[in-house]
Amino acid sequence: MAFLNDDIRKQITEVFAPMKKNVNIALFVKESGCDSCEDTQGYLEEMAELSDKISLSVYDFDVDVEKASELNIEMTPSLVLLDENNNDLGIKFNGIPAGHEINSFISSILEVSGVGEEFPQELVERIQKIDKPVNIKVFITLSCPHCSGAVSKAHKLALMNPNINAEMIEANTFGELSEKFNVSGVPKIVFNEGADLLGDQPLEEFLNTIESL
Repeated sequence: MAFLNDDIRKQITEVFAPMKKNVNIALFVKESGCDSCEDTQGYLEEMAELSDKISLSVYDFDVDVEKASELNIEMTPSLVLLDENNNDLGIKFNGIPAGHEINSFISSILEVSGVGEEFPQELVERIQKIDKPVNIKVFITLSCPHCSGAVSKAHKLALMNPNINAEMIEANTFGELSEKFNVSGVPKIVFNEGADLLGDQPLEEFLNTIESL
């Protein structure tokens, strides 16, 4: 079963063309108890074929325990984007990054590869001043057109400051987690498992919330 048709493949290949540095994807799946693991692996294999700068490594969550612990993997399917030297940049997707989330997935790959959006110096300075550990969870659904923007902002913050890690969480796939954080609308953005925002908020609102933690 192909996840991407020929037109989409051609478009994504063109989008990936400016990539400067290699990007390594580490995907964690398991054989039982993970309904979307097989689809996620197939989807990522097709995406990785569209650029010679993208490589995919697949790990078994139940077998590769040390690797899962190293990359703070707690659920499946889950994937992290690593730089060309396999450094963890704090960018994670929990659940298949398909539907509208293909946009945040592609955006994050480009950012890691060195092709990214430039921010005003004032925002850059605010981001660089963050000196405490910050975890950002962005709950999404694949049909949500506004969610990918929130995920991309969270991942950009993680890329710009090593104190920040950010993760997309597909709300329907991880229902118990969604209930724990009272997710009734998406995107819901949770900071350090406490303060939250609803909707695709401006980057300034992300920073205001982080600075108030």
